[in-house]
Amino acid sequence: MADWEIRPASGADVEAVAELRAVVLRDDLERLGRYDPQRVRQRLRDGFDASHTRVIEVGGVFAGCVALRPAEGAHWLEHFYLDPDLQGAGVGSGVLRELLARCDRDGLRVRLNVLQGSAARRLYERHGFMVETEDPVDVFMVRPPAS
Repeated sequence: MADWEIRPASGADVEAVAELRAVVLRDDLERLGRYDPQRVRQRLRDGFDASHTRVIEVGGVFAGCVALRPAEGAHWLEHFYLDPDLQGAGVGSGVLRELLARCDRDGLRVRLNVLQGSAARRLYERHGFMVETEDPVDVFMVRPPAS
């Protein structure tokens, strides 16, 4: 596994995150007939909250991001994007383990949604997420806190 670090995001990170989102989601959104190159970036810009977002760096270089937004009785795991060249190398699993351990210590569920057919769903299932509901575009998943 590559050496990685997490740092707090700042407003200056929004464009790098928006661009990575467009790259990471493109295949799934195209398969679902929902890819629009401007919209995929603008939706991230409109919802970006640096206070809940962490930037993932590998070798001191931007490699991804993840947001953990507090909600009533849970956290929402959002905007978890990793450079495609690093996917499958254990970085995503390492980051996810660290975030879930923090949620477990707080005794909180974690919720997320993933696009239908996304390979990321397998990562989440390996880490204890279960399908709660789904629609033609999204799969909504939840993970109870580990005891």
